Amino acid sequence: MISPLHQTALNTPNAIAIKLTESSANYIGLNQNGAISYSQLSIIVTNLVESIQTQGVGPNSRIACISRNNLEMICLYWACVDLGAIFLPISSRFPTAQITQLCQRFKVDFYWSESSLLKTYSNNNTTELEVKLTTASPVSLELNDIVLSHKPVNPPNIDKHRPLNIILTSGSSGAPKGVVHCLANHIASAVGSAKNIALKENNSWLLSLPLFHIGGLAIVNRCTLAGACVVLSTEQALWQQITTAKISHVSLVAAQLSQILALHPQALDNVEALLLGGGTIEPHLVSALADRHINAYCSYGMSEMSSQITTALINPQGHLGKPLANRQLEIRDGTIWVKGECLFLGYLTSDSSGESSESNKPSSLSKPTDAQGWFNTQDLGELDANGNLKLLGRADNMFICGGENIHPEEIEAALKSHPQIDNAIVFAQEDAKFSLLPAAIIQFTQPEQILSPAIRDSLEQHVLNQIARFKRPRQYYPWPNDVVTTSLKVPRKAIIAAVTK
Repeated sequence: MISPLHQTALNTPNAIAIKLTESSANYIGLNQNGAISYSQLSIIVTNLVESIQTQGVGPNSRIACISRNNLEMICLYWACVDLGAIFLPISSRFPTAQITQLCQRFKVDFYWSESSLLKTYSNNNTTELEVKLTTASPVSLELNDIVLSHKPVNPPNIDKHRPLNIILTSGSSGAPKGVVHCLANHIASAVGSAKNIALKENNSWLLSLPLFHIGGLAIVNRCTLAGACVVLSTEQALWQQITTAKISHVSLVAAQLSQILALHPQALDNVEALLLGGGTIEPHLVSALADRHINAYCSYGMSEMSSQITTALINPQGHLGKPLANRQLEIRDGTIWVKGECLFLGYLTSDSSGESSESNKPSSLSKPTDAQGWFNTQDLGELDANGNLKLLGRADNMFICGGENIHPEEIEAALKSHPQIDNAIVFAQEDAKFSLLPAAIIQFTQPEQILSPAIRDSLEQHVLNQIARFKRPRQYYPWPNDVVTTSLKVPRKAIIAAVTK
């Protein structure tokens, strides 16, 4: 087969593939009035493949893309499809030290950073990131140097089952896991999604989710298969983007939806489909959506299943629907197990050599499934009488803050690396805007130490050097002295209860 991008360019060449802001279109030197058709995108990606090949990128090369959403990221993803390279998007919000560690851990060969876009305005041609990433080579994605040629595109044949991308997701330990997908996973996911949420040519889906999340990557794949348009997000308020770009499809988390409904509910009146994820949907949001007759869907999904697993129209019962096509789901002892064509190839282990086996898969993939191919999600759930899923909670300590997965163990490790901290427990604290926010209980190495404003500032700066800003604790509590420890294991629940009673 050929890439879905090139196939759509053959089927609907004039359909709009990507809509940019006017400033973005001017910056990259493509005079398309902010809109790029599928035929044009096909040519750009073909030329980009030739460009990065001359820079040494080849099949099985691992390319990290450290950036916010932009045209370069989307083009690089499709270039990797054609070339057989492996695309690893990383949040540009991560500290440089963490990005360096991830690239070294997952044996990245090449990288492109959003900071490369800023070199035009700087006299310094060597960024801090380039200095740190001495084990990987930078690649240039100068799209303004890529001419829209008139020669016909000759798309290469591709293997949709070979590794295509790595999505970083945290396990219960908080250490990021590398979830490896192939194109077949994404196609199966998009096909199943389209059977519940119709998507067609001339529709437009706002890329409001980052491409380093499986939800963002899923939007790109869904739109391409349908010949629909991906609309790149701007600095405008979310409600303004939905209104001015005439968005037909949008993915939101509860905090975003709540804010729009409170201040600018009319922005959603012309939206054909709203996909809501990232946590519990409060009853008042369900009622508000029903009052305005907004076609809204709730969903249960995960990186390992290439995004959505179940989907349903938002309902007062709070269920998340039945499994979509190409997915299977069952409950074992209260825990959700899944399988199907969307299930990932496996976790990329950190000791992988980057070589390939005869099946074109990285040599160190760990796929923790049972003998029948079922994957334990470690989420708790139940099925109602009609087979609809109701999510009951996490089997581990993870919680969701504004649509972001928060693993306490990662934050605790950052806190405990501070020289004045002996122990730390991070837990979820209720918040009106984000539903849950991280809070921390601190045990100092010196018992007489107090949580002064200076210490709090020191802790925050220390944490921000190691983890993303949105994960930082918003509230600190001193370690309680009245909790009795009867084993080597810290009584986590008892300590949390002692400071929140």
